[in-house]
Amino acid sequence: MQFRQLGDLGPKVSALGLGCMGLSEFYGESDTKENIKFLHDALDLGCNFWDTADMYGVGLNEVLLSRVHRERRNDVFLATKFGNVRGFDGSFLGINGKPDYVKRSCEASLLRLGVDTIDLYYQHRVDPTVPIEDTWGAMADLVAEGKVRFLGISEAGPKTIRRAHAVYPVVAAQYEYSLWSREIEHEVIPVCRALGIAIVAYSPLGRGFLTGQYKDPASIASPGDRRGVFPRFKGENLNANAVWLEKIESRAQALGCTPAQLALAWVLTMGHDIIPIPGTRKLHRLKENLGALDVHLSAEDVRDLCELADPDEIAGERYPEVSISSTMVESI
Repeated sequence: MQFRQLGDLGPKVSALGLGCMGLSEFYGESDTKENIKFLHDALDLGCNFWDTADMYGVGLNEVLLSRVHRERRNDVFLATKFGNVRGFDGSFLGINGKPDYVKRSCEASLLRLGVDTIDLYYQHRVDPTVPIEDTWGAMADLVAEGKVRFLGISEAGPKTIRRAHAVYPVVAAQYEYSLWSREIEHEVIPVCRALGIAIVAYSPLGRGFLTGQYKDPASIASPGDRRGVFPRFKGENLNANAVWLEKIESRAQALGCTPAQLALAWVLTMGHDIIPIPGTRKLHRLKENLGALDVHLSAEDVRDLCELADPDEIAGERYPEVSISSTMVESI
């Protein structure tokens, strides 16, 4: 396994992390015993940077991970998040960054995870009604109390990153980043690099689209698969994106790798401070993803891929309108 530094102040973690959300929700049903075995296999392969959140499965994802995490505590660097509030029935109730909520959420996550300390604690989304200084003051308290080791932020605007970092060092900033989602290149990545913050790239395979497995509506029709609510997977957008993807597939074939490996290799090549966390629950897919670490792209390859991945060529927004409003948010 190759490793990358988690910002200037964080530890080294596996260069390719594991997004764990799909083990519990959003991408169809799965089997708990199979998931537990898969997680053990991931650790055996050296993939030790795991990403979850209290909202995934309404807490059940943290419980699932605890069944492996507690047994192999020293093998896992575990990140979880707070801020997206959900009801017991799974309903989405908004975003909360109030200090008392921060601390309650941490206590609940510690209980579900069955540990005394969380390795990396993210603010999942910025609460536009609460000054970031108040939220991060509470998060800094958690570090002082020994309940959290490092702090991160997700989908914050660049000014908010600076303000949070002034309260307590941000070691990781998590954003969607891939060949078909490059919005953070203009402002966010430069700010993070100036402050020594690692960029953790979620959905580096475009919610599976860049694997080539989801080109038509039938491929996302399984119960519980939420890809269909995303604009890029709908109607004419999906058709246009499938045509665009053929160019990526052709380039992957020429380089002797799979489209998924090429997509991940591109993200990895865009900076040693970028750590992709693709999600999967299949061992053969994980092994395929890890193979991206051995795909070496020349400067010419990278230039060509950047040209192919022109944002103007991608049809549809990356999130539905109700969700996009909570991304790249600046604090009051």
